[in-house]
Amino acid sequence: MPKLPEELTLPKDYVADSPPAVPVTPKDSATVVLLRDAPSGIEVFLLRRVVGMAFAGGMTAFPGGGLDRRDADTSVAWAGPEPAWWARQFGCEPEMARALVCAAVRETFEEAGVLLAGPDGDSVVGDTSRYAESRAALVGRQVSLAQFLAEEGLVLRADLLRPWANWVTPVDEPRRHDTRFFVAALPEGQRADGVTTEAEDVEWNTPADALTAWREGRRGLLPPTWMTLAELAEHASVASALTADRQISKIIPRVVRDGSVIRAVLPGDPRYDAAPGHVDARPGDRIER
Repeated sequence: MPKLPEELTLPKDYVADSPPAVPVTPKDSATVVLLRDAPSGIEVFLLRRVVGMAFAGGMTAFPGGGLDRRDADTSVAWAGPEPAWWARQFGCEPEMARALVCAAVRETFEEAGVLLAGPDGDSVVGDTSRYAESRAALVGRQVSLAQFLAEEGLVLRADLLRPWANWVTPVDEPRRHDTRFFVAALPEGQRADGVTTEAEDVEWNTPADALTAWREGRRGLLPPTWMTLAELAEHASVASALTADRQISKIIPRVVRDGSVIRAVLPGDPRYDAAPGHVDARPGDRIER
């Protein structure tokens, strides 16, 4: 794992002045890193979150969000690794694993217009503009993912996703997420549009160039995004990233204050054990929104 740079600091309003007396229970979430091959190398799809959002406003991130209760619907037509396989990758119960994969597919469609589904387990839809009304209905919670797929005769393609990481927001923070990161290739014939009220702008960029934009102050990155980009920068192609051997465990940064700046430190950093207010992750399979 690359080492977080000292220049990577947290926004001043990101951490409460005093940690909550009772740590906030992290909300289960899913994030999908969309990838494509380009002449300049592997590229990732990035959104700059709207300034003023309750969580990570103004930061550059990947599509994703919290679980909807209906993501646990077992009626979803499914192709690819079974929930039990995903459960082993992320260290959770199969029911939670199923909901996480469904949330990953739903959020990617809602925020990027990319749909990881097809008429059967061997195909994937092309142009997704025909599903614009359904996409809006998903965003408005008027339909569930299971309803949308059933109405359109589509099968969720779990095999188009790969597990990448699991980050948990530090205990000091008032809004916490237990986020499972997935990677997926942009399906042929589809385009990521970023038509979402949660993003100010979107772009495809190489991981190296995205990190340069952060270093030059043109993009704000939180530690999970920075780390994911740094790891992907080591891959020359989408195929390389999708076949990477990933051993996933929960990464729970701790927060340290260094004068006027706030930093996140990771296990292995000498400051980690000395950081105050930390509690270890507790297994939990509640699905809430």
